[in-house]
Amino acid sequence: MTITKILIVDDAATDRNNLKDIVTSAGYVASTASSGKEGMELALKTKPDVILLDILMQDMDGFELCRNLRANEATKSTPIIMVSSKNQKADRVWALEQGATGYVPKPYTPKDIIDSIRRL
Repeated sequence: MTITKILIVDDAATDRNNLKDIVTSAGYVASTASSGKEGMELALKTKPDVILLDILMQDMDGFELCRNLRANEATKSTPIIMVSSKNQKADRVWALEQGATGYVPKPYTPKDIIDSIRRL
């Protein structure tokens, strides 16, 4: 699988911009969304190769967005990597049960993010 386009969904501008800097520095094309609703719309419109998804968001949390992405024919097989400050084992297990492909806890390093993408 060739990965070119990455969608970053995070309601925190600092995290969103940091992730964008990391993936663009590695040669990927990044688009960003600041809410779950916007993330769903962009995922359907831009058809990213990978989605980096925060869990704690205001309008729709990452778990719900992950379920919605998996339920949609156009995005059901798009790899989703959860990137979250929720770092308990139960959070990781729940993320995978909702359809996430991977999980990177915050704080992370650029290497953590790029390695998680390359493992796909």
